[in-house]
Amino acid sequence: MSEHRATIRWRRETEGFGYEDYDRRHAWEFGGGVRVEASSAPEFLGRAELPNPEEALVAALSSCHMLTFLAVASRKRLVVDAYEDEAAGVMAKNEAGRLAVTRVVLRPRIAWGGERTPDAAEIARIHEIAHRECFIANSVRTEVVVETPGA
Repeated sequence: MSEHRATIRWRRETEGFGYEDYDRRHAWEFGGGVRVEASSAPEFLGRAELPNPEEALVAALSSCHMLTFLAVASRKRLVVDAYEDEAAGVMAKNEAGRLAVTRVVLRPRIAWGGERTPDAAEIARIHEIAHRECFIANSVRTEVVVETPGA
């Protein structure tokens, strides 16, 4: 078991507190001392240049899948030289009619090194294991789809 913490800080800096008036900028602070400026998504009057919680969820799913994929590949004695994913999340109404990130599509591209390059079937199996074992995917109801080139 482990515990993971984040501190979220926001302070009103506007005269009023009308929905259209207050600034959505806030900070995410993590245990190692990293501080990230964030906002709500632009669709909710946030700042486009800052990350938002929806993007953070997509990034967390992608990052967890990648880290699990790397662990599985390493245990199989496969060498990964690079991994890149242009993940995308879809916000829509869920089965209860509430807005939610209902689907996240991962599009990993992997560069292999070492003496052996796995075939498409073995890569798909590693993705399947990575998805099944990903802590974040196991924590959300969002549909997570892994799209790999040539699959």
